[in-house]
Amino acid sequence: MMRWKPVLLLFAIFGFLAVAFALFFGALSIFDSPLYAFRLLAYGNSDTDDFKIFAERRIEKASLPSFIERTTLDIPAQVSLPYSGEQRTENIEEFLKKADTRAFLVIKDDRIAVEKYWNSSRDSINTSFSVVKSFDSAMIGAAISDGLIGSVDDPVIEYIPEIAGRGLDQLTIRNLIRMDTGIEYKHNFEIPFFRIPFGDDARTYYGGNLHRVAFSVRPSASPIGPAFRYNNYHPLLEGIIIERVTRMPVAKYLEQKIWKPMGAEYDASWSLDQSDGFEKMESGLNARAIDYARFGLLYLHQGKWNGKNILPAEWVRISTTPDSPERPFDTFQGWQKLGGYYAYHFWGLHAPNNQNDFMAMGNYGQIIYVAPRKNIVIVRLGSRDSQTIPFGVLFRELVNQIR
Repeated sequence: MMRWKPVLLLFAIFGFLAVAFALFFGALSIFDSPLYAFRLLAYGNSDTDDFKIFAERRIEKASLPSFIERTTLDIPAQVSLPYSGEQRTENIEEFLKKADTRAFLVIKDDRIAVEKYWNSSRDSINTSFSVVKSFDSAMIGAAISDGLIGSVDDPVIEYIPEIAGRGLDQLTIRNLIRMDTGIEYKHNFEIPFFRIPFGDDARTYYGGNLHRVAFSVRPSASPIGPAFRYNNYHPLLEGIIIERVTRMPVAKYLEQKIWKPMGAEYDASWSLDQSDGFEKMESGLNARAIDYARFGLLYLHQGKWNGKNILPAEWVRISTTPDSPERPFDTFQGWQKLGGYYAYHFWGLHAPNNQNDFMAMGNYGQIIYVAPRKNIVIVRLGSRDSQTIPFGVLFRELVNQIR
């Protein structure tokens, strides 16, 4: 049997690694940039500290933060809910701790009833992940109210002609925020592991030039309109529309139209793609729990803050109301089976007495839960979510028990 001499073996190993890295970086560069390749290799999966690795754009707080009073409220210690095919009783606080919760707030009748932190504090920064999509939706509504966008039925190519002529000319802004565009998108769980570094989840999260990523969209075999299919290209296209019609960075429009008007207590930031300073529209808002709660209160009160209209009430209503009849889900069918729906970048849950709760929801269990039927807002932020029970279902059951 032939044996490798140590020096030759060393050269062979280094040669193999050099070729592998060259191919890897070269292939990735076709899709985006060496920066994209570096991020994938250095950081891998997303993480709640990712706001530290991206450039950012500051979102200034209000000059006079709005005041939220405190109150006392008996919160049920336990909740009964379906769990692994059976009805189980869970201790809420223990469940939250096991899921690495960092912040948990309950606001009832516009007063803070619960505010708890674990390995965190009131001024700790928490990245939003897909909670930010609900903020994207709010800005679309604000731009329509400002007369900068005609309506949600406007064709996307009216604002982004770069994607015209490839089978997406009938695509509307409504399709984007409802997630039924027919744009090709494969999640990591839908592709072989070796394709994940080149997949859509990676490109939309780590892309060094997200404008270019957005302009690369292509139609899939699915038609526009009939079914919900979660897709992270949508918020990128929305961001391009927002910055073009407002002639300002997306973060600054959020600051001007929502963050300051609702009396945000802290500065926030929005992570950027690096190459051309475009906001990471699908996941990159970084803020404190109490200011996420203010956003929930804004939607609880149909777009009003202290009697002033920040968003049109009709926009808030449509953004959070289920379709009739409801669309089928091509992805996340389990949510629909739990009584869930999806509106304008808000997830919803059917609640007792033909009422609906709705929420902004993101990876690792980030959630702003709004229950108009009880005048309640719940915020939960953390670094690990439950893989078996969505937090939305837990909070629906909690709200059911609060008087």
